[in-house]
This record gives sequence, structure tokens and C-alpha cells, in this order.
Amino acid sequence: MKSALYLYNTLTRKKELFEPLSPPFAGMYVCGPTVYSETHLGHARPAVTFDTLYRYLMHLGYSVRYVRNITDVGHLENEEDDTGEDKISRKARQENLEPMEVVQKYMNSYHRTMERLNTLPPSIEPRATGHILEQQQMTERILEKGYAYEVNGSVYFDVEKYAREHHYGILSGRVLEEMRANSRALEGQDEKRGPFDFALWKKASPGHIMKWPSPWSEGFPGWHLECSVMSTRYLGETFDIHGGGMDLIFPHHECEIAQSTVSQGHPPVRYWVHNNMVTINGQKMARSLGNFITLDELFTGSHKLLVQAYSPMTIRFFMLQAQYRSTLDFSNEALLAASLGMQKLMNAERTLANLVPSETSSVDVSGMEKGCYDAMNDDLNTPVALAHLFDAVRIINLVSDGKERLTADDITALQRLFSTFVHDIFGLKAEESAGNEKLAGVLTLLLDMRQEAKARKEWEVSDRIRNRLSELGITVKDRKDGYDWEIST
Repeated sequence: MKSALYLYNTLTRKKELFEPLSPPFAGMYVCGPTVYSETHLGHARPAVTFDTLYRYLMHLGYSVRYVRNITDVGHLENEEDDTGEDKISRKARQENLEPMEVVQKYMNSYHRTMERLNTLPPSIEPRATGHILEQQQMTERILEKGYAYEVNGSVYFDVEKYAREHHYGILSGRVLEEMRANSRALEGQDEKRGPFDFALWKKASPGHIMKWPSPWSEGFPGWHLECSVMSTRYLGETFDIHGGGMDLIFPHHECEIAQSTVSQGHPPVRYWVHNNMVTINGQKMARSLGNFITLDELFTGSHKLLVQAYSPMTIRFFMLQAQYRSTLDFSNEALLAASLGMQKLMNAERTLANLVPSETSSVDVSGMEKGCYDAMNDDLNTPVALAHLFDAVRIINLVSDGKERLTADDITALQRLFSTFVHDIFGLKAEESAGNEKLAGVLTLLLDMRQEAKARKEWEVSDRIRNRLSELGITVKDRKDGYDWEIST
């Protein structure tokens, strides 16, 4: 039930049975952030996606080495043609900071946000600037094999030569001839032999701050090269899973394959796994469109597009409601619905802890665990697994209302189901703060007073408390042995 995990492999364009090279060990590399700005929704999608995969692989019994890098140099403004200013250097100039101050500032912010989303830290988090020597060594190997050339202190990968002997476009499906026919001359590309050649090493301009000595010039590594070096450094020349967003398939991951294939003599990765993009109200997220939302803005509700603040667990739950390869569209309506769904799940777990068992069950819960495993084994189909969990929520509430019965064994099975999938695999947790604890205390006091009024048959007082709470967005549900409440929207 647990072992047959199928993942969609972008390389082969089909779902494949996951069989690691050296079980029970599994290696996974995920492209991390370029740390020059606040963490936004685009960072959260891969973080939650691959945290869920990491958790599930460990649950299946694999010993996982999860490597997620930090890009702290070499990511230029124009990714496809290796032109423009380094994003971190530009930010340092704008904020009058040292580049490593920018890196530290936004890396700290990223880590704080990831912790709030309850993502597990990776096994290793290498930084590009810590592997300059290895990047120079890989560049030298590619030069020695004749697939790169030096011009004016910069070293470029020869895509045209590679494509004559290998399948360039194997991951993205791009065809070099079609790309060539549709290409246009781009500024800054005069020194390249071909328009699609990419930098392995870039000579630094006179005002460039982040630069290192090399056999070719004082400069810095190419963005694509960094991930090739760091992934193989910690996972070996061939490893199991390489993850990232679909926007990285081309050129970033396509270039990684080309570099590593030449340097090592074979492709580096067995399973390429990509999450889809985030849209907002059906539009691509972009600063120019005014719909660019950071996670802190979501958590505080401070962005003009938001009608309220949304908790980190609401964001995580919302992302799990969509299969990772589908587009994820953020809207206030969808987030409000996710907030309610998350509350129902947590309320049901609290109710489950207080259920009184019967000698016999009137409902069958035996298939729910299998349904969750089947869904997760089918390319991490989290929305289907959540649907099974909400079947359990429905049964729990029916039992609590006295309309169904469960034995002690069935109650234990449901508790295990929630512990395994809601917490261990999905990474969801009840969110408690000092404010929430005070609210819960006040509500408990008020609702206990309502119970006392009902016992005295003071129905008008009882109804007034319930109706006033309802106006405030708090729904009270009377149970045969007490009450329950939830905050609605």
C-alpha cells in the first residue's frame, strides 16, 4: 500500500514508478530562492510542494538527503540571454548595502517565512558563493571537452555543438531549429558564437562588486552552472529527483542537463519534478500588474487586493487543495474557503478526541487510509487525499451528533489517519497564538454561561448569546453532551 509511489517525470512526460538508485537512500535537489527580495507566493508553491514530497518519502521509509540551494550570486536580470545586472548587486546598490548584507537579510526572511509555513529545513542548504572553485573546475572540464569557448574573459557553453551530438531540448521540448528561426538579435550577445549559448563564467564589468579570480578573468559563475555543481557535489553525478517550478524548465534546467552531460559523460537526474505556477485572480503574478503579494502581506492582510489576513496554515492548506502540477489561482474567495476548510479539519480532530466509543460501528472507515495512500502514490494527489479526510470529518460530526456510531478501534484508526496525513505528511497544525488562546477562553466562559442559562430554561438569554455570536461570525453547534464552535467568514 505504501511503496508504489508514481511521480510525473517531466523528462519522459509520463508517470513513473519511483525507484531510487540506492534504496533506502533517496536524493532530492530543489532550486531554492535568489535572495534579493521578500519571500512571495511564487516561493511558497515549490517550498510546500517539495516539503510534502520530502515528508512523504520519509514516511515511506526512505532515508532522504534533501538539498535546496541559496542563489547568492550570478542570477542576472535577463535570464535567457545572460545580460543585465546581477539581481543581488543591483539590490545592494539600491539599498546602499554590501551584497552579502542583502543576501543575509533576505535569506533570514525566507527562513522565517518557511518556518511559519511549517516546511522542514533541508538536509543541506549550500550557497553558490561557497562553491566557486568547483564551478571553475566544471567549466575547465567542459572547455577541455570542446563544448565551451572563451571570449574576452567570459566562457560560454556551445549549444550548437552540443545539439549536433546530443538532444538539446530533451526536457523542455524546445527545438533548436525553431528557436533559431524565431530568434532576434539581442543586445549584449555580440561575443557569443550562437544566440542560445549561455555563460559558464562571466567577466565582471569594472563596477561589479561580486567577483573572484579565475583562469579567464575576475568574474562570477553562470547561474545554470551553480545548480549543476551543487547538486552533484552533494548527491553524486547521478541522483534521484531534481525539483523546481515549471518556469525553470527552460532555460535553467535544460542548461543544467547539457552542462552535466558534457562534464560527466551522462545525464545527472533520473526524475525531473516540476510544480506549476501561481496566478492571482487569473493573472500572472507580476510587480508591474500590481498583484505581486509577499507572504508577509498575506499573513498581515496589508496588500490592497486582500480583504483580510490569512494565516500560514491557511496558505499551506490552500496549496494542498490543488495537485502540484496544476495552476494555482489565488483569490480572496478561494482563500476564505480554504480558511473554513482548515478550521473544519482542526475542529473535527478536536471533536474526535472527545468521541465516546460504542460496542459496534454503524459506518465503515476502513478504506479511508487506503484511499489517502492511493492518492498520494498517484503523483502526490493531495486534493483527493484531502477529500478522503473530509469524508472522515463528516463521519466524526455525525457520530458526535449521535447519528452514527464508532467502536474504540475505529476511533483510534481515525486518530492515526489524522496524525499521519494531516500533521506528518501534509504538515498542517493547529495555529495558536496568545490572541487565539484568549478568544477561546472568552468563548468558553460565555458558552458555559449559555449552558447554565439553558439548564435554567432561560431560552431568551441562551438564544441571544447564540445569535449575537453568529452576527460576529462565530457559529455555535449544540451537541448532546455540550457544544462546539467555529469561526466562519
